[in-house]
Amino acid sequence: MFDWVQAIADFLTYTALDLSAESKLGSAINFFIFDTVKILILLLLIIYMITFIRSYFPPERTRKILSNNKGNRLIGHILSAMLGIVTPFCSCSAVPLFIGFVEAGIPLGVTFSFLIAAPMVNEIALGLLYGMFGWWIALIYILSGEIIAIVGGIVIGKMKMEKFVEPYVYEMQNTSNIEIASPLMKERIHDAWIFTKDLIKRIWIYVIIGIAIGGFIHGWIPAGTLAQYAGKENPFAVPVAVLIGIPLYSNAAGVIPLVGELTRAGVSMGTALSFMMAVTALSFPEAVLLKQVLKPKLLIFFFGIVGIGIMFTGYLFNFLL
Repeated sequence: MFDWVQAIADFLTYTALDLSAESKLGSAINFFIFDTVKILILLLLIIYMITFIRSYFPPERTRKILSNNKGNRLIGHILSAMLGIVTPFCSCSAVPLFIGFVEAGIPLGVTFSFLIAAPMVNEIALGLLYGMFGWWIALIYILSGEIIAIVGGIVIGKMKMEKFVEPYVYEMQNTSNIEIASPLMKERIHDAWIFTKDLIKRIWIYVIIGIAIGGFIHGWIPAGTLAQYAGKENPFAVPVAVLIGIPLYSNAAGVIPLVGELTRAGVSMGTALSFMMAVTALSFPEAVLLKQVLKPKLLIFFFGIVGIGIMFTGYLFNFLL
């Protein structure tokens, strides 16, 4: 789908700018151009599609689907985490969906179950892991990712941290029905576009900043660095891998080939998967975007819960394997 974007990035980087593909600067700039165009296109398409589809589903109906009562709250977390599996979006692309969930009045903890699962677990990564490492690794991966998403969402929900969501999100909740609930197709299309354009204007600069930082790290920190500091002999390899993975940026499918290379370079499976989960679920671009809808305390709390869950999974993998 994005081969043409890669071709443009390659032309601009290696032909127009005459940079070497092996150079750090060339790698970083190529990454920045490709991912900036790709992410902005994804954001535009995803926000628009979700906004348009949501015009057919009033917030009250959505709240019922994902459970708005105590008796079904656990089901809501499970459904939300499972929905994350079948939405193969990166962490940045999942953020607009998260905003839409909050706007629809879905409980905050349930929305976080989705936000954690969407970038961390998807069917593409599952298939790649199965093909590269077998069904046992794939099964532990999907179960651990879903458990982290469900438990993380439950904990955040129990903490009653709704006050740490930026007020404008709830203001959008109060007006979203009016903006996109028109019964006429022409008006649905127009209103969905207006909503999408306004949201893109609010977040585009933070996408650019986040990808620029990720591109810098992508170009200047080679994979061998991780193997050097996160080898099997280091008892702190898992947290080191998580800390190194946080500033990077990719989706699960994109980073899995790197997991294979790292295991061949001497990094244990649990450590390599912890790195992958940190890259996909705790990326810096995601933090930059979430900062626009979450106050610092909730953002730090979210990263802390997910980070602990990922490290637990890494040590569990290393123990079992």
